[in-house]
Amino acid sequence: MSTSIVMTMRDSFIGTLCDRMSTDDTIFFMAADLGAPALDRMRNEFPSRFINVGIAEQNLINVATGLALEGFAVYTYAIAPFITMRAYEQVRVNLAVSSQIRPVNVTMIGLGGGVSYVVSGPTHHSLEDLAIMRLLPNMSVFCPSDWVVAAQLVDHTRTATGPKYIRFDGKALPALYTDPAAVDIAKGFAQLAPGTGICLVSTGFMSHRALKVAKERPGLAVIDIFSLKPCDEAALAVALAPYRHVITMEEGFINNGGLDSLVTKVVREYELGCRQYPIGFNDRYVFELGSRDHLHAINNMDEAAVIALTDRLSAA
Repeated sequence: MSTSIVMTMRDSFIGTLCDRMSTDDTIFFMAADLGAPALDRMRNEFPSRFINVGIAEQNLINVATGLALEGFAVYTYAIAPFITMRAYEQVRVNLAVSSQIRPVNVTMIGLGGGVSYVVSGPTHHSLEDLAIMRLLPNMSVFCPSDWVVAAQLVDHTRTATGPKYIRFDGKALPALYTDPAAVDIAKGFAQLAPGTGICLVSTGFMSHRALKVAKERPGLAVIDIFSLKPCDEAALAVALAPYRHVITMEEGFINNGGLDSLVTKVVREYELGCRQYPIGFNDRYVFELGSRDHLHAINNMDEAAVIALTDRLSAA
């Protein structure tokens, strides 16, 4: 498939997973009343391994746990804030706690990460999910930046044991990776642009914004982190070591356990000499209406704000 195609992460992932279901009868897919064109094929070809539990995210996790304990590789699919926060106790007890005792292969797919459900407001925005899912022991957390990375996550999640959470953007996006082989899931990140002095470290949709900033200001490095837990922190420390300034960019609350906290940990534990500057949403919900660009602009997350910061740092 051409990487020039604009596609949703959801359709790329589910289409690839459906291909695997034809040869792997341990894969089971469950949805919480959330449809997708890619699911029509799965529902038609594998009706015995597809269940829509309705608007019942807590029960979704309960049933998925039971199937996983019977040996299935289970995928659960729902809107991001609901599958993480509405069902958080079930995720904690049934998946995070239980997986420390016995194998539980459940992959949670949260659709609409960040503010990709733009006009639906703070009830449907998902700004807390990366932080609260990273908090859980034994939980892996992924935030792909494009549909190429999303497709690469299929084989990793179906064979790796333990519970996993994947945040998918709700919008169709262009590919950032031209070569799927460049996506090293175990490493957890890739450098998308070389640079000196200043490095933009981003995840998910914000990696698209970081690359646009780097295009406007040549010489800025860009690192895309698609696995926030686990991540090869030693390798990340090596990648960050050459830079004086590191700017983290995420569609989530900053200073509260998300991407910036991962980078802070690496900078501290490996005694790096760089200074860090987080860009994301501050400690308030977003009630304003408007496009994604508008919501970013009023929260100092747009390209103009990032460019202004990099200019100040370059001039210092």
